[in-house]
Amino acid sequence: ELELLERLLGLPGGNKYGVQGERKVPVLQTNSGPGLTGLMTIAAHLVRQARKDQLLGSSAEEKAVVQQWLEYRVTRVNGGSSKEDTRIILKDLNMHLEDKVYLAGNIFTLADILMYYGLHHIMVDLTVQEKEKYLNVSRWFNHIQHYPGVRQHLSNVVFIKNRLYTHAH
Repeated sequence: ELELLERLLGLPGGNKYGVQGERKVPVLQTNSGPGLTGLMTIAAHLVRQARKDQLLGSSAEEKAVVQQWLEYRVTRVNGGSSKEDTRIILKDLNMHLEDKVYLAGNIFTLADILMYYGLHHIMVDLTVQEKEKYLNVSRWFNHIQHYPGVRQHLSNVVFIKNRLYTHAH
């Protein structure tokens, strides 16, 4: 996932990643000093390295919203494995995205990228009915997967467009 992010950001790659503990927390080995630990920390570091700070939000409020969704991604999406967890996550997101293009409002941020990577395996398995039930999530997910450089080698999740968009508006 972090390697996908590196490529998306246009970084040269070659970073060494490891995992730590039972929960497989990502670790980035740095040449100077201690390694960085945790998905959010490493991802934000990569964004700054690529000088794409706008992905972390522009205003203080956007930055906070991006941070909030990154935390949600790490605590809820990574932790959630049961059908019930998945349903709650999709319901939360669906409500949040009701009047928004992206998680932080009208700008594409790191939150969208990491949430997309975190939800990909869930979205692949949804039935057409489930995708229709979580229409805002489906619309957002479809939009993000077509964002240049995001999807990379991940499979394209198919949405039945005309049905999706006629109901969404």
